[in-house]
Amino acid sequence: MEMARSFQHFDELQPWRDRQHLLECISAVAETADVMTFTFRSDKPAWFRYLPGQFVTLELPVGEEPVMRTYTLSSSPSRPLSVAVTVKAQPGSIGTRWMFDNLKPGMVLKALGPLGDFSFVRHPGEKYLFVSAGSGITPMMSMTRWMADCAPDTDVTFISCARRPEDLLFKPELEVLARQMPRLHLGFLVEGHEARHGWHGLRGRIDATKLPLLAPDFLERTVFCCGPEPFMRGVREMLEAAGFDMARYHQESFQPAAAPAAEELAVRAGPAAGAEAGAARVTFTMSGKEVTAVPGQTILQTARANGVRIGAACEGGICGTCRVMKVAGDVEMNHNGGILDDEIAEGYILACCSRPMNDVQIEA
Repeated sequence: MEMARSFQHFDELQPWRDRQHLLECISAVAETADVMTFTFRSDKPAWFRYLPGQFVTLELPVGEEPVMRTYTLSSSPSRPLSVAVTVKAQPGSIGTRWMFDNLKPGMVLKALGPLGDFSFVRHPGEKYLFVSAGSGITPMMSMTRWMADCAPDTDVTFISCARRPEDLLFKPELEVLARQMPRLHLGFLVEGHEARHGWHGLRGRIDATKLPLLAPDFLERTVFCCGPEPFMRGVREMLEAAGFDMARYHQESFQPAAAPAAEELAVRAGPAAGAEAGAARVTFTMSGKEVTAVPGQTILQTARANGVRIGAACEGGICGTCRVMKVAGDVEMNHNGGILDDEIAEGYILACCSRPMNDVQIEA
């Protein structure tokens, strides 16, 4: 009866909007000992519109103050009635560990997005090389799942790296997809294994010797790479040394931007920092606070220094979590794709990468 009541034809639904809808968890599946996939639908009838490889930012009720965490969607927009994230609980993780221990079907979360530039739609090529390590496989799965549904003749070499064979995420599914996609070529690489694993594939880390074995024509492909920063750095350096056209190299990273040091702000500000009559004023309209901005500081840094809460995750202009409405004034914003042009036209800014140029009013 529940399925019958919830069924609606696709043309009866509206697109999901992060300002109007929440995400309702509908399943939680363990992939490995420290990796889980959480699948969501809209809390109100809606369908999800996004590009393969994009991400969402979840607001997680960890404590008195929620935390914001950004996760790539592992699902495909070719199946638009639900979305999924596949997450790994790192040692010391807070948000992801809360999800493992608490997030169950029926619970609802606030989310922002989807956003992101890491997609073959934004960076098309004649043929592709996907290189990932660990949970960095998630955007590659989203793109490959879409290709299997909508463009199964796409030429893709898919290299997945892991510490041990049991850490290779989605390996059985990829082998099924390879039967559906005649030009999908799989390569698996593990750093080590035990006899009980029965592993007969390549061992070690990806390097200048193994890459040509797995992708002989890698110089001709458009490369997408995702994984820990040392892994991606190694892949970049290897490709550069091989003479690869790095204009066709793309990587996904949510590394937080380092906040400017106090001495750096002093250099930007000059000797009369914050004291001169022309110092910008920032008014946080919802909090009822009007403060003087330290020259060089972002709106986010100014908010934190004065007890105004603005949610943030990447702090590098990527994830869009800190999107706020600018009611008045001008800012200098240098983002990395975390905000859409139509949102900027509406008056939204990213607080983490916007600095006031004069007196501004912010809805926060």
